[in-house]
Amino acid sequence: MEKKLLSVRSIVAIGIGAAIMFVLMRFVAIPSGVPNTNLNLSSAIVALFAAIFGPLVGLLIGFIGHTLTDLTWGGVWWSWVIADAFYGLAIGLFWKLFAIEDGNFGVKKIVLFNVVQIAANAVTWIGVAATLDVLIYAEPADKVYLQGVVAAGMNSAVTLVLGTILAAGYARTRTRAGSLREDA
Repeated sequence: MEKKLLSVRSIVAIGIGAAIMFVLMRFVAIPSGVPNTNLNLSSAIVALFAAIFGPLVGLLIGFIGHTLTDLTWGGVWWSWVIADAFYGLAIGLFWKLFAIEDGNFGVKKIVLFNVVQIAANAVTWIGVAATLDVLIYAEPADKVYLQGVVAAGMNSAVTLVLGTILAAGYARTRTRAGSLREDA
């Protein structure tokens, strides 16, 4: 039997995740005071879906959701689209360790999730996005690295609070691995 790259459930998750990301980025963005850098709740959504469904789903949600948002603003800023895709991929690489789907998302897993998301945010926004801005668009380095630091900090904080709450809440809806036993 041939194994599929993506299950129907994963494809639905990509559609839902990208749609939620689009709505949050487009209509719930709060200016940070740094040009072209907003406080966004969408980073928590990308992290949540990547932590539940894995790296490919996280990558596609980040890519599709950010691309759709940029298209409605008049032009795609590819460096940040690639960065959001990378962010979803990076968090998704650890999805099995988080065990959210198994209902086993206790304190140790929450700490691991947040260490991973903070590292992923730092690498994504300070490393990937800012560097691609300089390479692709010849943007001034001081400007884009400031944007990257601010974006990494805000996205880390949003994911720490909202992402953790959503992941813990979702995990509570799942049957814990090994929790069922047969009555005699």
